[in-house]
Parts: sequence; C-alpha cells; structure tokens
Amino acid sequence: MSNLTQLTLKGAVDGLKARAFSSEEITRAFLSNIEAANPTLNAYVEVTAGKAIDMAKASDARLAAGQGGVLEGAPLGIKDLFCTDGVQTTAGSNMLRGFVPPYESTVTANLWRDGAVMLGKLNMDEFAMGSSNETSAFGPVVNPWKSKGSNADLTPGGSSGGSACAVAADLCLAATASDTGGSIRQPAAFTGTVGIKPTYGRASRYGMVAFASSLDQAGPIAKNVEDAALLLKSMCSFDVKDSTSLDIPTPDWSRFVGNSVKGLRIGVPAEYVVDGMPDEIQALWAQGMTWLKDAGCEIVHISLPHTKYALPTYYIVAPAEASSNLARYDGMRFGHRAKNATSLTDLYETSRAEGFGKEVQRRLTIGAYVLSAGFYDAYYVRALKVRRRIAEDFDNVWDQVDAILTPSTPSAAFAIGDKEVDPVTMYLNDIFTVTANLAGLPGISVPAGVDANGLPLGLQVIGKALDEATVFQVASALEKAAGFTGKADKWW
Repeated sequence: MSNLTQLTLKGAVDGLKARAFSSEEITRAFLSNIEAANPTLNAYVEVTAGKAIDMAKASDARLAAGQGGVLEGAPLGIKDLFCTDGVQTTAGSNMLRGFVPPYESTVTANLWRDGAVMLGKLNMDEFAMGSSNETSAFGPVVNPWKSKGSNADLTPGGSSGGSACAVAADLCLAATASDTGGSIRQPAAFTGTVGIKPTYGRASRYGMVAFASSLDQAGPIAKNVEDAALLLKSMCSFDVKDSTSLDIPTPDWSRFVGNSVKGLRIGVPAEYVVDGMPDEIQALWAQGMTWLKDAGCEIVHISLPHTKYALPTYYIVAPAEASSNLARYDGMRFGHRAKNATSLTDLYETSRAEGFGKEVQRRLTIGAYVLSAGFYDAYYVRALKVRRRIAEDFDNVWDQVDAILTPSTPSAAFAIGDKEVDPVTMYLNDIFTVTANLAGLPGISVPAGVDANGLPLGLQVIGKALDEATVFQVASALEKAAGFTGKADKWW
C-alpha cells in the first residue's frame, strides 16, 4: 500500500488490524521519511530505528495471532520530556544530555501496553520553557509550512514544536506532547494539527521531566480530532505514583467525536478580544461562532473578568515552581557536572551556567526572586490568589454555557528569530491558552483556516473540568464545518 505515512492514526490502526499492511512496513516508511526530512526540520533529537523495528515485529506477531491493543503496531513520536527506559531523555537541555532513564514514564508505558511503536524522541524547548522551540539545546525545529512568497524558516511553536512538526510533516502518525501554558495547543495551531490538553490530573506526570508541577499536563498532537481522542484515551490513567493523578475512569472519547452539538451553549468571552489582534484572527473566531450556530449551538456572550491578569499570574507561578523543581540539577545530585570547579559553590554555579540555556536561566531567576524573602507575599502569594479568581471566573459561567470558544493564538506562525530579542513579546503567544492551565481545564486547538499568507490558524475549545467529551464533540463539529485539509507543500 502506498502513502502509508499519510494515513490517520485511526486509519492506520484499522489497516493494521485488517492486515492490509504490516507494522514493520509502516514503521520503515516513517523511518525513511525521518531520514530524509530530519536534517532540515530537526523534529527528532534521537531516532530509535532498531527499537522501532523490533517493536513493529512484535506487534505483527500479535496481530497475526489475532491479538493486540488499541494502538497495536502504530508508530508514534515521543516528546523528549517523557522518560523512556533505556533511551536518552534530555528535555531539550544540556543539563540532561546523556541521561538514560532506567524506568518508563506512565504515559509511554500506557502506549507500549496498547501496542504502539516508538520511532524516537522529539525536539522541544528546553525544559518546556518556550513558545517557538528556539530554546532547545539541539537547535530550533523548523515548521514544515512556509509563508506565501517567502522562503523564511518559520517556528512550529513550542514547547512541543518537535511533536507538532513531526505530525504535520508525516514523520509519525501522532505524538505525545505536554502543556504547561499552551505548549500543545499553540504548536498545533501553528502547524495545522489538532492538540488537546486534558483536565489537570487526567494523565500521570510520573516520568515526565517537571517544569511547573501544578500546571504541567500530558496530551496528544494528532492529524484530526478522532485521532486525538484515540491517543488521549491510551495516555490517560490513574497512577498511584503521581499524587495529583485523579482516581476516575478514562472514558472512550472517540464515541463523542461526530455527535450532534444541537442545543449546546457556547460561551464567547469578551476579554479575549485583545489589542492588536489581527483582523484575520477576529474573522476566524466570528466564523467559528457561525459554524457552531449553524450546527445548532446557542452562542452566549460571557465575561471572564480576571483574564487580563492571567499572563502575569502564569509568569509568576510557573517560574516559581520551575525554580523549585530545577534546584535538583546542581552538578551534585542530578544533571551536568562542571569539570573544573574549584569549590562547592563554584561547582553549583558553573554546572548550572553550563547546563541551562538563557531562557531557563531567565525563568529560574524570576522564580527565585518571587519566592525570596520580602517578595514572596507581594508576588507569589498574590499570584495564587489571582489564580483562584481566574478559576472562579470559569466556575461562574458553567451554569450558562457548556463550552467556550476562543482563538488558539494571537497570530499565525512567525519566522525563527523574530521574537527572540524580546522575551515579553514571546510570552504574549500564550495569551489565549494559559487560563485553561491556571484553572486546570481541558482545552483543544482545531485547525480552522489559513491567513493571507496561507499559514494555518486554529480555534480553541475550553471545557468544564473532566468534560473532555463535550470538548471533543464541539471540536469535531468545528473540524467538520471548517473542512480544513491543508498540508504543507513538501520543500525539505
């Protein structure tokens, strides 16, 4: 069968079960794509070709025996934030270069349990800190999309830039990703793919390299809504090894994809109209409302009054938690160890200066500052109070609406290097996504159109806690109405 790498995850799983092709065939096809594309796109930091072929052969044996899990034989990419037993895991940082975990993250263990095949580890912003994949110690990932009339390399977004690029360029069927402030949804919007962050606690954080523990959540990036639902079900589970894991059943979200949205009330928050928002984003948002209205939804205009404080709150809480989580990487306990240190203090300072990149150092400095004596109450405690108000804003509207519709990002993909000189401008990329993390709510980005330069744009659906079912329902209605079939022209 030709064009195996262009199949959806669901199409590939069904084809494998029907024995239309083998797991080894589709795995080799992806490895061939990766070999051709990765020198240019830089999506993978490590390709596990031998392991992938072995896993594929084992899957083929199970399929031949009429056995196999729900993802049996499906080749996936794994963000380099998830610990993989016997395979280097770096979180995109020199601090962890050479670290080979002797254990498996719960999320990836779930995937292998269900028969998935690992193609390799995907590039990412260092310790997931970034919105453009430019902070990676392995260099930036290049978006497979190009702007009309320009040959400039574009960012795929971050921090899950490698995951989004790999899915968009057919270098895997789907990929794991993680979202602390928008790191699944923003890259999905920039690459014309689907990405969902589930409710906080749905997916175990055990074996995920930590950034901000009260915000981090694993999720998938996939080619369509159905694939995202299929992969998310495998990724999520209760886990006694994660104290924040929710002891609740994981639904089969695929059953809700394609269901009628007639009668659902969709909230449109006034506060998401921001200064300088491009007319194209505004127009796409209005189009999304029309699509849902035509599908039988009621559009309800709502207010989330504390939204304007979300970014400053996030950029206090996240760096504070990061400075605590990353304190262990000091050259003594974990991480890179400087070779020529002359004292214990010098060892700490030099190891961290050599191991961490500039953006990580910047955020750790902010985090240490807001947690320091004299500033803890003024910044960190106040930020926690505002975070509570942001969550209450959502609580106050759920009796009026079933889901909320917003843009995914304030712009389409921008050129690599564009915003590097101004970190604050870069942080504004998270303006529509951070609220869902601060409130622990599920959010999905669905490709819904293109801008004047032919670059993909996404719409975001935010749902009630633990109501991913409605999120998938609304997302699939948007996907159907938008009819987005855009694909990057192959130039690499």
